[in-house]
Amino acid sequence: MMVLRSSSRPSVLSVMSVLGFSSFLLLLLFVWGSESLTLSSRLVHRFSDEVAVAAVKGTGAPPLRRSLEFYEVLVKSDLARRNRRFGGSNFSMLFPSEGSETMSLGNDFGWLHYTWIDLGTPKVSFLVALDAGSDLLWVPCDCIQCAPLSGYQGSLVKDLGIYSPAESRTSKNLSCNHKLCASGPNCENPNEPCPYTIDYYSENTTSSGVLVEDKLYLATATDKTAVQAEVIIGCGRNQSGGYLDGIAPDGLLGLGLGEISLPSILAKAGLVRNSFSMCFREDDSGRILFGDQGVAKQKSTPFVPLSGKYVTYIVEVESFCIGAHCLGKSGFQALVDSGSSFTFLPSDVYKSVSQEFDKQVKAPRLEQDAPPWEYCYKASLLEMPKVPSVILSFAANKSFEVTYPLFPLYSKEGGLVAVCLAVQSSGETLGTIGQNFMKGYKMVFDRENLKLGWSRSDCNDLNNSRTVPLTPPSGSQNRPENPLPSDQQWASPNGTAVSPAVAVRAPTNNSAATSNSLSPSLLLLLLVITGVSIFSIG
Repeated sequence: MMVLRSSSRPSVLSVMSVLGFSSFLLLLLFVWGSESLTLSSRLVHRFSDEVAVAAVKGTGAPPLRRSLEFYEVLVKSDLARRNRRFGGSNFSMLFPSEGSETMSLGNDFGWLHYTWIDLGTPKVSFLVALDAGSDLLWVPCDCIQCAPLSGYQGSLVKDLGIYSPAESRTSKNLSCNHKLCASGPNCENPNEPCPYTIDYYSENTTSSGVLVEDKLYLATATDKTAVQAEVIIGCGRNQSGGYLDGIAPDGLLGLGLGEISLPSILAKAGLVRNSFSMCFREDDSGRILFGDQGVAKQKSTPFVPLSGKYVTYIVEVESFCIGAHCLGKSGFQALVDSGSSFTFLPSDVYKSVSQEFDKQVKAPRLEQDAPPWEYCYKASLLEMPKVPSVILSFAANKSFEVTYPLFPLYSKEGGLVAVCLAVQSSGETLGTIGQNFMKGYKMVFDRENLKLGWSRSDCNDLNNSRTVPLTPPSGSQNRPENPLPSDQQWASPNGTAVSPAVAVRAPTNNSAATSNSLSPSLLLLLLVITGVSIFSIG
């Protein structure tokens, strides 16, 4: 075996300089054909005495070993390496430019959580409902039939907006031949605007119109740097059902797993990790943060496929525990849906849970009906009923304790008269974990690892290390612009981010597969050429 060592034999570069590059390659191939060749070199730490001597002659000595400065430099280097490996600043956490704050505005707005976003050029503000159960971001636009946008001044800080593509300098139609136009095959002309129609779970509730591309304004969670991202927007010309009755009058932000959703677009563009979090305070406010994968101490459970595909956020609940009593045969699959105000259970599970809960409550039942809730109990501010804990159990002994499973009922005069178990029967085998069960938690929708995470939180400090601002960023000039992901990014799992539509797992290392198919001599040749290129650039 022929071995070249830098400490006692000529270096690879010195041999190459004498022979010339072409002759050196021929020598390598000749040697490879006759016997094994091993190239080795002694490793030298950059803060070793040898390097220190060289540095003194050049740009300056390195820090003293084991000094505070020495360790600070090492830590800084580790962080820089981690940033290069995991995307660094390309994976900042983002929130809407109006701030990370979300809010529930009560019965007038269907008890959903909302946040302000800015779209278009010039910017127009919209108060959109947050819905993890659907994909599209749509806003009222060139309306034929939309909800009235006036009459909310008492509960809002500013007027609701309406979008017009003609009035935005950065708006352009999404054509029927675009990859994300689901209605494309039904278009008469591939270049015409892509139509959309979405039917929601609520009865006769729909939104329809055309799809456009325009700018959404965001900010980084670390330093509030302003960011622009090109996103797909539903120009909602026609709404029906609940959308005409005060639910999401100014639009809806779909946060689902589909490629057209905002989390998918931001991740595909390489702006954030393929994850987001929503935090729900018990006072009906909260926060939203794109790219957040949660904290180390959080619990988690995997998402499960529906008919073999990951189409939405579904988890497997193994059982319910009411107080100290864990119910048998109370497992079910549930959609985790921020767009649902309350929680729905399959009929048999609802019956077992509600009856056991009623057994353990130490308070008289409300005499009159209080639809849609079946189990309501007399209450006042001076005397609240004592209720048992409600715990959902998941695989691997992971538990989720509902912080307060009751919903208050008030009289016309504003006094508290009762509290109700805010759970209903769905009449279906698939349940829904709604917003009321998520209060007091930060919920992490980790699409990259296909799991739901949760940790108790007051939403003031979303990552246990810094406070995420509530306010919009100051100084909105010179925002970096980020176009929609390219066709290559949508099509390839090896793009700058992972597609949620292809199981959202870590990308396959195709380069490794290619290397395995090379002959040893050709692989060595490629390695030598790579080394020469690096040295010539350096």
